[in-house]
Amino acid sequence: MVNLNCSKMKNEVENIIGLSNELRWKLGGEFHDHISESIYADASEIVEETVNTAGKKGRNAIDVKIDQIVTSRKWGFPIMFLILGVILWITIIGANYPSSLLAELLLDTIHPALKSGANSIGMPWWLSGFLIDGVYLALAWVIAVMLPPMAIFFPLFTLLEDFGYLPRVAFNLDYLFKKAGAHGKQALTMSMGFGCNAAGVVATRIIDSPRERLIAIITNNFSLCNGRWPTQILIASIFVGAIVPEALSGTAAVFAVIGIAILGMVFMFASSWLLSKTVLKGQVSTFNLELPPYRPPRFWKTLYTSLIDRTLIVLWRAIVFAAPAGAVIWLISNIMIGDHSIAYWMIDSLNGFGWLIGLNGVILVAYIVAIPANEIVIPTVLMLTVLVTGMAGGAGAGVMFELDSVNATGDILRAGGWTLLTAINLMLFSLLHNPCSTTIYTIYKETKSVKWTAVATLMPLAMGFVVTFLVAQIWYMFS
Repeated sequence: MVNLNCSKMKNEVENIIGLSNELRWKLGGEFHDHISESIYADASEIVEETVNTAGKKGRNAIDVKIDQIVTSRKWGFPIMFLILGVILWITIIGANYPSSLLAELLLDTIHPALKSGANSIGMPWWLSGFLIDGVYLALAWVIAVMLPPMAIFFPLFTLLEDFGYLPRVAFNLDYLFKKAGAHGKQALTMSMGFGCNAAGVVATRIIDSPRERLIAIITNNFSLCNGRWPTQILIASIFVGAIVPEALSGTAAVFAVIGIAILGMVFMFASSWLLSKTVLKGQVSTFNLELPPYRPPRFWKTLYTSLIDRTLIVLWRAIVFAAPAGAVIWLISNIMIGDHSIAYWMIDSLNGFGWLIGLNGVILVAYIVAIPANEIVIPTVLMLTVLVTGMAGGAGAGVMFELDSVNATGDILRAGGWTLLTAINLMLFSLLHNPCSTTIYTIYKETKSVKWTAVATLMPLAMGFVVTFLVAQIWYMFS
């Protein structure tokens, strides 16, 4: 009797679900939008009848007039890219001088003093090399190169956030995400990813649909995070800026970095669309975004909080990972197998594959060492380049010689055989490669799935190899 009742109840539930699905599709694909519009229309009528807005119309009118421009179909995207371009231009131009001062202090002054001090107390060469030429120089380079652009970029980005512009960016992008089969709130999680991909993954909790949340998690890595902005800016400044007259070098570098950021968005839309049409099929959800009022940014508070909460935290994270990375680099550069070091054999074995994708063995080894954090890719590249080119002279393998400017960094890379193709493909691979270890762990914690963590990790890496291979082969064909 119990089994019959359970079977009958199960059939009734299945019939109800089947009927609801049938009725749902008869309603059409826009019924969520119609419901939302009717709710807001009713709410507006109630507000007009019951709320007194005397004395506030001027302020609201100004907000509406600004929104008519910054969220319009004609001007919304040009203004968005213009603002990003101005921020990047200020960052690129403004970071050069403080970066040179820090490099002079940390590398030209403190490093020789530490070496002299170690020699004076009779410290063994291997210990001074490990601590000073490995750990210290990795830390010094991270601080000298990464601190200035972060200290400029993050406060400017935070000022935009405080002003109330970022929700307008989400509003502008909502239509594109919907067309890509993703949720409109992914625009917000993408913006969070521009700060930190791990934070962007956690921010996907605002998306109610499990399917669309998973799409947002998998594709968040296409947002350039804190650790990749300095790499993009530095490489664009050295190589892209060098192919135009000096007066236009900063502008060319800005356009190159903006191009990479836009390309990341293109890959995010394309990947979202592909996932929504294949393994993550489903209907796009609707969300309501209420634009906050514009408010004057609190400049000094914003400056303080952005430096503490973003710049110093990210820099500290880079330092934490750079220290062991510097130690590993020094060890693999000084532990010999036969006539050469471990690093030499690793680089030599990867050079062939590196050539196929327009990179080199040094860059590939650097990305293996830098899996814990994107921030240490360039310091690792520099230290390994010095190793293979012998620029350290008699100072020992894996030692990074003193840098006094961005130009000196370019000299190291060019001495390592870098060309414009190497720079372009590094910028592409920096955009399209596996997430850092922190983000990978966060993806697993949020999805509780090894399968989807592997997809989110390996999909961008595969895209990176394919894109750089195609660019390299086309380059070789016409060069």
